[in-house]
Amino acid sequence: MSERGLWERYKQYLCVVESVGLTLDVSRMNFAEDFLERMSGPMEKAFGEMEALEQGAIANPDEKRRVGHYWLRAPERAPEPGLREEIESMLADVRRFADDVHAGRVKPPGAERFTRLLLVGIGGSALGPQLVADALGGPADRMQVHFFDNTDPDGMDRELARIGDALPETLTVVISKSGGTKETRNGMLEAERAYREKGLDFGKYAVAVTGEGSELDRYARKGSWLKTFPMWDWVGGRTSVLSAVGLLPARLQGLDIDALLSGARDMDEATRERDVRRNPAALLALMWWYAGDGRGQKDMVILPYKDRLLLFSKYLQQLVMESLGKELNLEGKVVNQGLAVYGNKGSTDQHAYVQQLREGVHNFFVTFVEVLQDRRDGSMKVEPEITSGDYLLGFLLGTRRALFEKGRESMTLTVPDVGPRTLGALIALYERAVGFYASMAHINAYHQPGVEAGKKAAGAVLELQRKLLARLREDKGRGHSAEDLAAEVGAADEVETVFKVLEHLAANPDHGVKREPGPTFFEARFHAV
Repeated sequence: MSERGLWERYKQYLCVVESVGLTLDVSRMNFAEDFLERMSGPMEKAFGEMEALEQGAIANPDEKRRVGHYWLRAPERAPEPGLREEIESMLADVRRFADDVHAGRVKPPGAERFTRLLLVGIGGSALGPQLVADALGGPADRMQVHFFDNTDPDGMDRELARIGDALPETLTVVISKSGGTKETRNGMLEAERAYREKGLDFGKYAVAVTGEGSELDRYARKGSWLKTFPMWDWVGGRTSVLSAVGLLPARLQGLDIDALLSGARDMDEATRERDVRRNPAALLALMWWYAGDGRGQKDMVILPYKDRLLLFSKYLQQLVMESLGKELNLEGKVVNQGLAVYGNKGSTDQHAYVQQLREGVHNFFVTFVEVLQDRRDGSMKVEPEITSGDYLLGFLLGTRRALFEKGRESMTLTVPDVGPRTLGALIALYERAVGFYASMAHINAYHQPGVEAGKKAAGAVLELQRKLLARLREDKGRGHSAEDLAAEVGAADEVETVFKVLEHLAANPDHGVKREPGPTFFEARFHAV
């Protein structure tokens, strides 16, 4: 297609959302002229289902739950007055508590105020807050933010080392809806140990965000924690960033949560538009459908040309893949739906995988994210009439052209800046697009049976480890091969798992297991000491 033809197609399909200053250009996706018309039926169904969801219908049939993250930024849309009051009360509590922390009315024993924040969570309880903290944070933040977002002991040690002597001025926020998420439980216990080793009462430094009556809720009350904020069963983890999950740490950090909410609210309004050409979430969902032939057959590459959006693709990985990666549709038929997401940032990726994107296997489409504002103040010239930011745009447009020349399709999402309103709008945009796509694919976007299966499998491994340790200690000092031990504990079909568990036990001093070499690597012998 000629440059003139591209310009005409750009004008034809550009979606403009003036309320948040966002545009979506889908002109370099090679869909046929009648594609949008052919998809009008599925999209009308998606609009209807989304409207019912927002009105309080059961949208997660497997768990018999409503889906209400849209009410978080528009409490007046909640289907009952009680829900509206709960949301408004949460927002007021978040603002009040953060203000009290900043003013020193809520403070640690022996210090004037809290200066650091340690957030303990995983998945949606960490990814959203991490995105917000990294995208909007800076040296002027009211509190520096740290994360325990895994059950990796070394990772937690590294973060505690970064906190260092500031631990007595560190507020810890533990986030888990059920309170039973083991990674978060482990992080909480590791944090509690760190405080205790410094002679500090963890409860005087701790806040919970959890469901009422959960394990974490009971633990926090027993330990007289400073405060507990609610998580509701109608807000999923991956759509929880604009609940207390994300708003509390953001407000404590000193960020403008009202702007975050208003950007999301305005995008929600824009994405209720039933004219798909004027609805960026509908267009996104339709482009995903077109590119992957309705089956996710091509990967989604996210390329934000802004360092502050480095974590955007990581955040979208969970939002998109956990929502859309489903084996069964709503009728129980095997469909194996999904849409893989990866990305880093521009122009870094031009020195990484753009070579393959242009000339390698053609199994993807790209979403470029363009940010118009380079920095708040003016930039120096690195060449006559050229700034570093000009180069950034040049690389974006150049890469887009280089891909197009090879028949690689892309969209371009343009935003004015990376401020809280813009970030709220981006979060809301992709939440709605995921919902639309799920409706077209006839799947439940709001449960995660695969994640639960992984948790159950992990539990079985840990139970096997307990049996292995018990057997080794019964016969202390005598070496056992993995095959022998597997048979002795009734797990003869799990020899590989037994071997991996034993290797891990022997590599760490915690359980008193030693490894002795055998005739071959696989015949090593393990014993308790």
